[in-house]
Amino acid sequence: MTKWITAILLMTTAAVAQQTHNQYEPPKAAGAGQKLLAQFAGEWDVVKTFFPMNGKPIVTKATCKQYMIQDGKFLQSDFTFFNSDGTKSTGTGISGFDPKTNRFTTVWYDSRQTTMSIRQSDGTFDGKNIVLWATALDTERPGRKTVARAHLEEDGRLLLRRHFLVDDKGNERMMIELRMTRQ
Repeated sequence: MTKWITAILLMTTAAVAQQTHNQYEPPKAAGAGQKLLAQFAGEWDVVKTFFPMNGKPIVTKATCKQYMIQDGKFLQSDFTFFNSDGTKSTGTGISGFDPKTNRFTTVWYDSRQTTMSIRQSDGTFDGKNIVLWATALDTERPGRKTVARAHLEEDGRLLLRRHFLVDDKGNERMMIELRMTRQ
């Protein structure tokens, strides 16, 4: 009998805790940003072009599988890059949109580094273009100022992601372009 009472009390406590959490942080439905992110889902052939400060651009081939996770609220992007020396590297991005703030947030990590990068939009969203600004994790050393832009072309068959370095005067120089063609 004591076990039954304990079990009922534990279940009741769990139900109350969940209700409290839902009141504190109500669940949110997907918004306009998720609808755009869902259009990015699929398998892609990728041409990555890196534009160094000096010299010729460096082109790398890759593949990417993108899919919606967490009940359609986030886009996960899994990249495999095929390096010219025959090695591979991988990277993963998680992108989300908060309809309350109208902001996209993206986290990136890859096999080349032990750091993560975070980018966030400024709250302006036109329904077609994602514009993400680098967000410093270390406010003591904010690092380079960069902006990334992504949009679909050719009726959703081409996804362009371009990363720009922004100088102190606000001038932009393209650093990386990912041309993603739907398979």
